[in-house]
Amino acid sequence: MKKTDFKNLDLTLYEETLDNGLRVFIVPKNNVSGIYATFSTKYGSNTNEFVPIGEKKMIRVPDGVAHFLEHKVFEQKDGTDPFTYFGQRGIDANANTNYKKTTYLISGIDNFNDSLEYLLDYVQEPYFTDENVEKEKGIIEQELKMYQDVPYRVLTDGIMYNVLSKDPSRISIGGTVESIYKITKEDLYKCYNTFYHPSNMFLVVTGNVNKEEIIEIVKENQSRKKFSKPFKIEKKSYDEPDKVKREKETKEMNVIIPKTSICYKINVDELLKIVDEFELGYYVSLFFDIKLGSTSDFINDLKNDGIVTTDLSIDLMKVDNHYLSLICSDTKSPTVLIEKIENVLKDKEINEQDFNRKKKTLISSCIYMSDNIYSINNKIMNNIIIYDKVITDDYEIIKNLNYETFKKIIDKINLKNKSEFTILPKKTKN
Repeated sequence: MKKTDFKNLDLTLYEETLDNGLRVFIVPKNNVSGIYATFSTKYGSNTNEFVPIGEKKMIRVPDGVAHFLEHKVFEQKDGTDPFTYFGQRGIDANANTNYKKTTYLISGIDNFNDSLEYLLDYVQEPYFTDENVEKEKGIIEQELKMYQDVPYRVLTDGIMYNVLSKDPSRISIGGTVESIYKITKEDLYKCYNTFYHPSNMFLVVTGNVNKEEIIEIVKENQSRKKFSKPFKIEKKSYDEPDKVKREKETKEMNVIIPKTSICYKINVDELLKIVDEFELGYYVSLFFDIKLGSTSDFINDLKNDGIVTTDLSIDLMKVDNHYLSLICSDTKSPTVLIEKIENVLKDKEINEQDFNRKKKTLISSCIYMSDNIYSINNKIMNNIIIYDKVITDDYEIIKNLNYETFKKIIDKINLKNKSEFTILPKKTKN
């Protein structure tokens, strides 16, 4: 196994790539009692056009297949329910799908080695039939309809759809009721066989484990199974434009307090000429956090004026060659809040003292991450999905963030391309 120490943190990463292409990452942490394992495929909802394994032509599958697959992978030919299996052994289990990956996870202490084997087995033994696929459609339809009544889900789905023009990340992760009813058993197998190949998957284990024991369990498990040779997956690329699809939308729902969001679509091509992608994420996040974050004068003024009662939700995500900075909040004054956000961000002046103060906060977060097996695991997962490698010198990178470089980047950030989405209470009928 390759060994890499996290610089300035009391953590060591062990990694190995098996003959079938499966990448295994282990971070032992013997001062805790828990263990957390995630088994992920680099396949999420934003991949619906690709060349299936063994074929030459690109196909398009219905929206929502990745999420549908997440559901169906739990279906086992022998009728065993994985949740029941894990529950009987004191192990928590779950799964999730986002735009870029699907993850199956377990956590616990007792019977962990057996549970790790079963995690690998049930995910790698698909069982799709016409009957069980049709049955699942009704279940997922109810799930999608439930999300349509969740205001923040509507808010984020709505603004993503309006910000993006081409990239499939504009479609809700679960797809639509119409799209899921088009999904067939054949669609599921094509996607599964292409994206659930070990060479497109990775296992991350963090916590109180013996690294040699874990890697031997995984190797022995994988040696019992047959897979095709590792291959390169061809997916459609999208030339996402800078301009947002729709600049403003308002929707009425059963809410008491309005909810609003604004999303800035920032082209990063010029910014990446200054620093690499990993550093750029820190610099851009710092800008929005200093201006709008929980310790800013801006948020204190908003609270004092009664415009908001809680901190703003601020998220940064990468889609194609753009950063999307999504800002959301409950507010009785959506128009006023949006205007104030736009005005404070127009003034890009940030003093060095504020920059250094936020740097210290980032360093503290980095240290905190190193003491939490879930945060460590999530960090590794996200690194693999975004950069295809684990960044082990976060501490040093943050420490070396430079104020002059920060000013150059912020000066080049273009905030002209943005979209607003607001949910208002339904009007009462007289």
